Amino acid sequence: MGHPPSMPDALALDIVPDLSAPTLVLAFDGWNDAGESATGAVRFLNDAIQSAPLGEIDPETFYDFTVRRPEVHMDGEGARHLEWPAYRFRYGTIGDAAIVTGCGGEPHLRWKTFAAEVREVVRSVGIRRVVLLGAFLADVLYSLPVEVTGFGDPTRLAELGVLPTGYEGPTGMVGVLAAELPGAGVEVASLWAGLPHYVALSPNPRGMLALLHKLSGYLDLPLDHSPLERDAAEYEEQVSKSIAGDPVLAEYVRELKKRDFAQ
Repeated sequence: MGHPPSMPDALALDIVPDLSAPTLVLAFDGWNDAGESATGAVRFLNDAIQSAPLGEIDPETFYDFTVRRPEVHMDGEGARHLEWPAYRFRYGTIGDAAIVTGCGGEPHLRWKTFAAEVREVVRSVGIRRVVLLGAFLADVLYSLPVEVTGFGDPTRLAELGVLPTGYEGPTGMVGVLAAELPGAGVEVASLWAGLPHYVALSPNPRGMLALLHKLSGYLDLPLDHSPLERDAAEYEEQVSKSIAGDPVLAEYVRELKKRDFAQ
């Protein structure tokens, strides 16, 4: 471990670990994160790699605190503590893979500057590859396997059954970083889960599981998905019961099935 070099004002790294060809996996809650699938996948990954804190991007420059407010918590002794909504990085290893993760709220302000802070993490830690995770709402059947689209190494993605995305239109921080980070000299991939827009139950473990399956395949990570598989099965059963009890929604799903069958 070495001492962190000087960095942009908002970025504070506690340490600079000595990692072999690390991959950076990023997710942002909010617009990029339907069903909390992307951030949930990163939290699962953090547990799997037994991650430790690496550092954070200070929120002062990037967040509107009237939109995303700090939170007050009480500790076991009754003392009050204030937690600000910083974007936090962690690191760990699994098998032969070194992983750095980033997770937190999508910034409200100064996206170009925020992207520069992430590029500084890439430079300081020696990141070789970046995978960006996202999830969106779509007109899809809840009972079908969650489809993952994205971009990256075309051969690798084709092997994993990830369809190339042809999306054009408004984007979030995930899209900004996908455009900015190749300039930092790293390989960049993006994986997006498509979730049914008519299912309000959140978090959605089926979306998390779909992203983690593709992520672990893309990075050759020996992840044990079984706990999340159980959660996903229970979630699907809960959604099925909810739809069956709503005649209007049940009819909508039947029409979706007819459309899907016709295609």
